[in-house]
Amino acid sequence: MKEILSREDVIKTILDDKNFDMDEYEDVIHLLVKKTVSKDVNSIHNENLTFGDRIADKLADFVGSWKFIIIFSSTLIVWILINIYFLSRPFDPYPFILLNLVLSCIAAIQAPLIMMSQNRQEVKDRLRAKNDYKVNLKSELIIEDLHKKLDTLIKNQEIIIDRFNHYEDKR
Repeated sequence: MKEILSREDVIKTILDDKNFDMDEYEDVIHLLVKKTVSKDVNSIHNENLTFGDRIADKLADFVGSWKFIIIFSSTLIVWILINIYFLSRPFDPYPFILLNLVLSCIAAIQAPLIMMSQNRQEVKDRLRAKNDYKVNLKSELIIEDLHKKLDTLIKNQEIIIDRFNHYEDKR
Protein backbone atom coordinates (compact mmCIF):
# COMPACT_ATOMS: atom_id res chain seq x y z
CA MET A 1 0.00 0.00 0.00
CA LYS A 2 1.24 3.46 -0.89
CA GLU A 3 2.19 5.79 1.92
CA ILE A 4 0.22 9.04 1.59
CA LEU A 5 2.26 12.08 2.55
CA SER A 6 1.04 15.56 3.34
CA ARG A 7 1.22 18.22 0.65
CA GLU A 8 4.09 19.87 2.48
CA ASP A 9 6.01 16.57 2.65
CA VAL A 10 5.49 15.91 -1.06
CA ILE A 11 6.59 19.41 -1.98
CA LYS A 12 9.65 19.18 0.29
CA THR A 13 10.52 15.79 -1.19
CA ILE A 14 10.18 17.10 -4.73
CA LEU A 15 12.30 20.15 -3.98
CA ASP A 16 14.97 18.24 -2.06
CA ASP A 17 15.15 14.95 -3.96
CA LYS A 18 16.17 15.01 -7.60
CA ASN A 19 15.25 11.30 -7.97
CA PHE A 20 11.66 11.76 -6.83
CA ASP A 21 9.34 9.17 -8.41
CA MET A 22 6.20 10.97 -9.61
CA ASP A 23 4.33 7.69 -10.18
CA GLU A 24 4.65 6.77 -6.54
CA TYR A 25 2.69 9.83 -5.39
CA GLU A 26 0.36 10.38 -8.32
CA ASP A 27 -2.74 10.39 -6.10
CA VAL A 28 -1.28 13.19 -4.01
CA ILE A 29 -0.38 15.13 -7.13
CA HIS A 30 -3.97 14.83 -8.36
CA LEU A 31 -5.14 16.21 -5.02
CA LEU A 32 -2.76 19.11 -5.52
CA VAL A 33 -4.12 19.73 -9.00
CA LYS A 34 -7.73 19.75 -7.83
CA LYS A 35 -7.17 22.21 -4.99
CA THR A 36 -6.95 25.91 -5.83
CA VAL A 37 -3.90 27.55 -4.30
CA SER A 38 -4.20 31.03 -5.75
CA LYS A 39 -5.91 33.62 -3.58
CA ASP A 40 -7.09 37.18 -4.02
CA VAL A 41 -4.37 38.89 -2.00
CA ASN A 42 -6.12 42.28 -2.18
CA SER A 43 -9.30 41.03 -0.52
CA ILE A 44 -7.37 39.07 2.13
CA HIS A 45 -5.29 42.14 2.92
CA ASN A 46 -8.26 44.51 2.91
CA GLU A 47 -10.23 42.33 5.35
CA ASN A 48 -7.67 43.02 8.07
CA LEU A 49 -7.49 46.81 7.65
CA THR A 50 -8.74 49.02 10.46
CA PHE A 51 -10.51 52.33 9.94
CA GLY A 52 -7.26 54.17 10.70
CA ASP A 53 -5.37 52.01 8.20
CA ARG A 54 -7.87 52.87 5.46
CA ILE A 55 -7.64 56.59 6.24
CA ALA A 56 -3.83 56.46 6.23
CA ASP A 57 -3.88 54.66 2.85
CA LYS A 58 -6.28 57.21 1.35
CA LEU A 59 -4.17 60.07 2.69
CA ALA A 60 -0.97 58.50 1.31
CA ASP A 61 -2.68 58.07 -2.08
CA PHE A 62 -3.81 61.70 -2.07
CA VAL A 63 -0.46 63.08 -0.89
CA GLY A 64 1.31 61.16 -3.65
CA SER A 65 -0.82 62.70 -6.40
CA TRP A 66 -0.45 65.66 -8.72
CA LYS A 67 -3.72 67.02 -7.39
CA PHE A 68 -2.15 67.41 -3.95
CA ILE A 69 1.03 68.99 -5.32
CA ILE A 70 -0.96 71.57 -7.31
CA ILE A 71 -3.31 72.38 -4.40
CA PHE A 72 -0.45 72.56 -1.90
CA SER A 73 1.74 74.72 -4.16
CA SER A 74 -1.19 77.03 -4.89
CA THR A 75 -1.93 77.38 -1.18
CA LEU A 76 1.70 78.28 -0.45
CA ILE A 77 1.78 80.87 -3.23
CA VAL A 78 -1.51 82.43 -2.09
CA TRP A 79 -0.28 82.51 1.55
CA ILE A 80 2.94 84.25 0.53
CA LEU A 81 1.24 86.71 -1.84
CA ILE A 82 -1.40 87.67 0.73
CA ASN A 83 1.23 88.30 3.41
CA ILE A 84 3.57 90.25 1.14
CA TYR A 85 1.34 92.32 -1.15
CA PHE A 86 -2.25 92.41 0.03
CA LEU A 87 -2.13 93.01 3.77
CA SER A 88 -0.84 96.21 5.29
CA ARG A 89 -0.35 94.32 8.57
CA PRO A 90 0.40 90.72 7.54
CA PHE A 91 -0.47 87.93 9.99
CA ASP A 92 2.71 86.10 8.95
CA PRO A 93 5.37 88.58 7.82
CA TYR A 94 8.52 87.58 5.99
CA PRO A 95 10.35 85.10 6.77
CA PHE A 96 6.96 83.37 7.23
CA ILE A 97 7.55 81.73 10.60
CA LEU A 98 3.90 80.69 10.94
CA LEU A 99 4.00 79.10 7.47
CA ASN A 100 7.15 77.17 8.48
CA LEU A 101 5.38 75.98 11.63
CA VAL A 102 2.34 74.82 9.65
CA LEU A 103 4.57 73.03 7.11
CA SER A 104 6.51 71.33 9.92
CA CYS A 105 3.29 70.14 11.57
CA ILE A 106 1.98 68.80 8.26
CA ALA A 107 5.26 66.96 7.64
CA ALA A 108 5.28 65.56 11.19
CA ILE A 109 1.79 64.09 10.73
CA GLN A 110 2.18 63.12 7.09
CA ALA A 111 5.44 61.16 7.33
CA PRO A 112 4.27 58.49 9.83
CA LEU A 113 0.99 58.02 7.93
CA ILE A 114 2.87 57.46 4.69
CA MET A 115 5.26 55.05 6.43
CA MET A 116 2.32 53.08 7.85
CA SER A 117 0.82 52.85 4.39
CA GLN A 118 4.13 51.69 2.93
CA ASN A 119 4.48 49.05 5.64
CA ARG A 120 1.02 47.71 4.81
CA GLN A 121 1.94 47.67 1.13
CA GLU A 122 5.04 45.66 2.02
CA VAL A 123 2.89 43.12 3.90
CA LYS A 124 0.61 42.94 0.88
CA ASP A 125 3.61 42.39 -1.41
CA ARG A 126 4.82 39.56 0.85
CA LEU A 127 1.37 37.93 0.68
CA ARG A 128 1.42 38.28 -3.10
CA ALA A 129 4.92 36.74 -3.33
CA LYS A 130 3.88 33.81 -1.12
CA ASN A 131 0.79 33.29 -3.27
CA ASP A 132 2.86 33.44 -6.46
CA TYR A 133 5.27 30.88 -5.01
CA LYS A 134 2.43 28.46 -4.25
CA VAL A 135 0.95 28.89 -7.73
CA ASN A 136 4.35 28.41 -9.36
CA LEU A 137 5.07 25.33 -7.28
CA LYS A 138 1.70 23.82 -8.17
CA SER A 139 2.29 24.60 -11.85
CA GLU A 140 5.70 22.98 -11.63
CA LEU A 141 4.18 19.84 -10.12
CA ILE A 142 1.50 19.69 -12.80
CA ILE A 143 4.01 20.18 -15.60
CA GLU A 144 6.28 17.50 -14.15
CA ASP A 145 3.33 15.11 -13.89
CA LEU A 146 2.24 15.86 -17.47
CA HIS A 147 5.80 15.43 -18.69
CA LYS A 148 5.99 12.04 -17.02
CA LYS A 149 2.67 11.00 -18.57
CA LEU A 150 3.79 12.17 -22.01
CA ASP A 151 7.00 10.17 -21.65
CA THR A 152 4.91 7.12 -20.74
CA LEU A 153 2.63 7.67 -23.74
CA ILE A 154 5.58 8.03 -26.10
CA LYS A 155 7.18 4.92 -24.67
CA ASN A 156 3.92 2.97 -25.08
CA GLN A 157 3.53 4.22 -28.65
CA GLU A 158 7.05 3.07 -29.46
CA ILE A 159 6.25 -0.37 -28.01
CA ILE A 160 3.06 -0.54 -30.09
CA ILE A 161 4.92 0.54 -33.23
CA ASP A 162 7.65 -2.03 -32.56
CA ARG A 163 5.04 -4.77 -32.10
CA PHE A 164 3.24 -3.68 -35.21
CA ASN A 165 6.49 -3.67 -37.21
CA HIS A 166 7.42 -7.05 -35.77
CA TYR A 167 3.98 -8.39 -36.69
CA GLU A 168 4.29 -6.97 -40.22
CA ASP A 169 7.74 -8.52 -40.62
CA LYS A 170 6.33 -11.95 -39.76
CA ARG A 171 3.65 -11.67 -42.43
